[in-house]
Amino acid sequence: MDIITFKDFYNNTVQLSFSDHPFSDTPMHVWCICKFKDQWLLTEHPRRGIEFPGGKVEPGETADEAAIREVYEETGGRVSELKYIGQYYVDGKGGKIIKNIYVVNVDKILLKHRYFETNGPVLMSQLPEDVATNKAFSFMMKDQVLSESMRYALEQSLV
Repeated sequence: MDIITFKDFYNNTVQLSFSDHPFSDTPMHVWCICKFKDQWLLTEHPRRGIEFPGGKVEPGETADEAAIREVYEETGGRVSELKYIGQYYVDGKGGKIIKNIYVVNVDKILLKHRYFETNGPVLMSQLPEDVATNKAFSFMMKDQVLSESMRYALEQSLV
């Protein structure tokens, strides 16, 4: 199992792996790198900024089900394809967090009157090169989870 270790935006130690569930078979969080046609589908969190959708796994729900639900709640996106690519583990000030990482294809965006915890969908033809320093983006987009996941997804021809 190859593990990449680094510090996140808040100086917490992060362990990232593109192996099959290296930290937990039942993670409690998900993060979804979404594509809609030829664009990236993100969401805008009112406090954190622009980020890929994700969140907590609810009781009685699998991580895969949570990923599909979170994409819909935060962007209105209807998932047509969900691909698990890896997992990361953060031992932070607020406790331990394990997240599944997915590459998600969305075939339709349903406009909603209200988006759960976000301001709705944000479409981008490309991610800016300065995401790590751009104040418009969430802290979750500013560490190696994004760059390594994008590198891996591109190498595997998933995006």
